[in-house]
Amino acid sequence: MAQRSKSGKAVAAKPQHESIKPAPPQSFPTPEQILDFIRSADETVGKREIARAFGITGDGRVKLKQILGELSREGKLAGNRREFREKGALPPVATVEVIARDGDGELIAEPVVWDNEEAERPKLRLSVPDTIEGEGGPAIGIGDRVLARISPLDTAEGDIAHTGIAIKRLPREKRRLLGIFRTHTRGGGAIQPINRSELREWALQKGDEGDARDGDLVRFDLARRGRNAIPQARVVEVLGNPSDSRKISLIAVHAHGIPDDFPESVVIEAEALQSPAMDGRVDLRQLQLLTIDPVDARDHDDAVHANPDPDPNNAGGFIVHVAIADVAHFVRAGTKLDREAQLRGNSVYFPDRVVPMLPERISNDLCSLREGEDRACLVVRLIFDRNGQKRSHTFLRAMMRSAAKLSYQEAQAAIDGQPSAKAAPLLETALKPLWAAYAALARARDRRGPLDLDLPERKIILDDQGRVKGVFIPERLVAHRLIEECMIQANVAAAETLEQLKSLCVYRVHDQPSKEKLKSLKDVLDSLKLTFPGSGAVKAAMFNKVLADAKGVEVPELVNEIVLRSQAQAEYAVDNYGHFGLNLLKYAHFTSPIRRYADLLVHRALVAACKLGEGGMEAVEKSRLRDVAKQISDAERRAMAAERETTDRLIASHLADRINATFAARIAGVTRSGLFVRLKETGANGFIPVSTLGQEFFEYAEELQSLVGTRTGGAFRLGDEVEVKLIEVIPSAGAMRFEMMSEAKKGHVSLMKGWRPKRMPGVRKRRGPGRR
Repeated sequence: MAQRSKSGKAVAAKPQHESIKPAPPQSFPTPEQILDFIRSADETVGKREIARAFGITGDGRVKLKQILGELSREGKLAGNRREFREKGALPPVATVEVIARDGDGELIAEPVVWDNEEAERPKLRLSVPDTIEGEGGPAIGIGDRVLARISPLDTAEGDIAHTGIAIKRLPREKRRLLGIFRTHTRGGGAIQPINRSELREWALQKGDEGDARDGDLVRFDLARRGRNAIPQARVVEVLGNPSDSRKISLIAVHAHGIPDDFPESVVIEAEALQSPAMDGRVDLRQLQLLTIDPVDARDHDDAVHANPDPDPNNAGGFIVHVAIADVAHFVRAGTKLDREAQLRGNSVYFPDRVVPMLPERISNDLCSLREGEDRACLVVRLIFDRNGQKRSHTFLRAMMRSAAKLSYQEAQAAIDGQPSAKAAPLLETALKPLWAAYAALARARDRRGPLDLDLPERKIILDDQGRVKGVFIPERLVAHRLIEECMIQANVAAAETLEQLKSLCVYRVHDQPSKEKLKSLKDVLDSLKLTFPGSGAVKAAMFNKVLADAKGVEVPELVNEIVLRSQAQAEYAVDNYGHFGLNLLKYAHFTSPIRRYADLLVHRALVAACKLGEGGMEAVEKSRLRDVAKQISDAERRAMAAERETTDRLIASHLADRINATFAARIAGVTRSGLFVRLKETGANGFIPVSTLGQEFFEYAEELQSLVGTRTGGAFRLGDEVEVKLIEVIPSAGAMRFEMMSEAKKGHVSLMKGWRPKRMPGVRKRRGPGRR
């Protein structure tokens, strides 16, 4: 009898036996009996298993071989002597990939390996036992592969005639493969990969191209149809014309396996949510809380307010409120919304689109702190003294009403004496108190001494057709620093509270630089006649001293670049080892639960630890917190890579018609094979092969971060300003190749005492590949 899945849909019951072992018959089995045995087996069946099941020995094995051969020639049997199955049928155990979810959120999968000559690739409904889901890591979703035990349904449901039960989760691909489909006149075709690391084409058989047409951008998989067979491609999804600039961000979305469509069941769950009542919440609707964000901000989930502390024992001090949308009230642990948010890990931002962590009903409505509308929030009330030192803090669950939505520029203009009509009424009562509180916080920050890198962030502007219109560096305003410092203080308070209440916490941690990176940094600083100060424990203040000293040398940008490269990467962890860059012992992300799952976890932990009502962290979450922290750290790196690659592709497309144009650039990377350069105009990155540099051999000097000419001693060094010519552009890969127009600089080598080229002067210039 068929079992029922969680949604009530029919699922074929697993056979009660582990393998079928019928008693040996009195006569030799008929072909139909052999087929029945193969159909009903719940494990791999080969010639040996058939012979054992039917008691066939001696000369009977020859007759069995003849019957199996006839069944294969008649098209009723597929496989080989080690693994037989009915032609067109799924094997009892197979690797399947989740390709979709139905309207109820259940997983739909298909076999990874399939011969289209047998039949159309079948689909099956996949059930995942709690034992698999509870192993740690993300919930199984689209793009994941599992080993599954497969059974036919008694009655097909549309195009689904099988059900599968996951046995084991298989490692997820680091990247999904994307390429350009090219047709062959004889049928089938080939895939030309767009990933820069892929150098070969992949063949695919007729029928595996799906709906792809010649030149389409497609996502594809590779599979072998035998132990020694050459892998063949299969089109999984057609993405359209790769030259369309509006498709560029989709390349990164699909290449990195970023979920970009919400299942219908998740959307339905979100649409059913309603705003909470005031019950038990602190009423802050009369407090002039402001949202201050970029002009083009897509999320408005934080608001701030400050006023002088009336306590006579804290003269000159301030009370600061940081209010964050109460996402934990709406997204409860274990719901479909929660599983989807965990799978995504964070929102991903591209110049032309955003791939949100949560559906619009939440991110742009219920949890968007709209001007003049009541919104549920989680608030931290912070009290600072006149020097910016925190005296105390308290977390509240409240109801707020934003007094105004301002941009950074609008808020700054009001302080600078040019208030807009909206900002003018708030200048004395809300904006000036905020700036006064920030002045105190800034003094405390300067005493703390966080890492102070000067790394301007470029912003891409697109036209109506999705093409690059321009690239600029937004001005860094006091308003930016004000909001940033308020958020940092709120994050610190969250970590301190959870630690004080002995609650599990997902910390935002940043380790100090490794010894290897520190040594490389000191070598380059030595070449610039700069000294890394102090000894013993490394502190952020040491790097700030280097950055301050670098303002007096020829290439301060180079020093900022190498200091950045010496740093470790921040991550999420349940073990706290502090935040080196911010110079903080306790730090957790609290201020953006709309776009970061880590913040949502911190909100739940605070709700539970501070006893603020429903929606707190549950026991099952705590048991998996370490694995989830690793998962969302990976998701963050995935998002950063996708955003960076999209920027590269957009700018490469923008510059594709400027071949042979010259540009001012700076050397951004040095390797044995050549130089990476960054254009000043757009921030675009490109490569110059070492074989195209000058008329001499260039040797890589790692300690100098340079390529040094062995004859003249001239060098190209990290951070040097140069002029380059654009030679080649591959927009779909975001790749550009340049030619060096500037001469190698003399004097670089003499800065590094004792350095000598490994090759003697007079050695011939290295020639290009294939030339001797």
